[in-house]
Amino acid sequence: MKVGIPREIKRHEYRVAATPVDIAAYVRAGHQVLIEKSAGQSAGFPDDGYRRAGAILAESAEEVYGQAEMIVKVKEPQPQEFGLLRAGQILYGYLHLAAEPAVAHALIERGVSAVAYETIQLDDGTLPCLVPMSEIAGRLATQEGAKLLEKPSGGRGVLLGGVPGVLPANVGILGGGTVGTNAARMAVGLGANVTITDVSHKRLIYLDDVFNSTVHTLFSTKENVEYLLETCDLIIGAVLIPGASAPRLIRREHIKRMKPGSVIVDVAVDQGGCTEMTRPTTHDDPIFTVDGVILYCVANMPGAVPVTSTKALTNQTLRYGLEIANKGLARAAGENPAIKLGVNVHEGRIGHPAVAESLNLPYRNDL
Repeated sequence: MKVGIPREIKRHEYRVAATPVDIAAYVRAGHQVLIEKSAGQSAGFPDDGYRRAGAILAESAEEVYGQAEMIVKVKEPQPQEFGLLRAGQILYGYLHLAAEPAVAHALIERGVSAVAYETIQLDDGTLPCLVPMSEIAGRLATQEGAKLLEKPSGGRGVLLGGVPGVLPANVGILGGGTVGTNAARMAVGLGANVTITDVSHKRLIYLDDVFNSTVHTLFSTKENVEYLLETCDLIIGAVLIPGASAPRLIRREHIKRMKPGSVIVDVAVDQGGCTEMTRPTTHDDPIFTVDGVILYCVANMPGAVPVTSTKALTNQTLRYGLEIANKGLARAAGENPAIKLGVNVHEGRIGHPAVAESLNLPYRNDL
């Protein structure tokens, strides 16, 4: 199969979908790989490394899309890439279609078969291609939130960990999955007073155990979320329903009850966000203010640390990419239920039930 890796063009997206090690694996399996020149430069992978691994260096995205049977990306296609996609082509990357209906309609209209990293799911519920970026986003959420609480950034002027004789900041984390756990790990390490909510009692027991009671746990109810909003300096939105839009836990009226200068970091922005006010922002313009509360809603947070995040991402995505390239999508999805759950678009239909429900579109997956 001809595999194509274009340079990412989403604003301030510095990751690349494959390292030279990945290219070598595709080539050893008998595939031809085209990669757009400079695609890996910002992630620490110059063109020479790809050339030595056996890739063909393409002059343009048009050349990559025009020749490749499977396109491997990091982020969803941007509007200027829609016209480069063609019927029968496989697209493999992060899609987040529940929050990107324009992308969903473009993929349907172009006749593309699209496999989303974020809905490839194992029998135990694990999302292997989402986990590494969730780990990074969770850690970055605390890091960014701590900085935004500083007065020059517009925040309350609170040090996350406090000092002897002065109480630390209160951090509320909505969701105890991978993002929430990693956000908590960073916040606890900085000395903050941390509370995590989740709808799973089993998960709360796990968190209480793994953190050895250094965090507080609360069952996620409307009342408990409101309590955290009123008492916390930093709120981190870390809720996830695979493939579906994130639940809107924070309403506009809640903001008025928060402390002026407090911060919300909405990691759920990729799936539409967990606040009514959420709108995607970028690394060069990451925040906006609502009633005196700072909202950070960068939609590609791990893109800020591309050297780390590219390696972490491709450690997981290569295995499924190779399986699709080796077997073709139909056989790969038929033999591997995790890949079948990753199919978001196929033959002009949405192929994942949660995505279809979120977009109010027909669902069919015959693979």
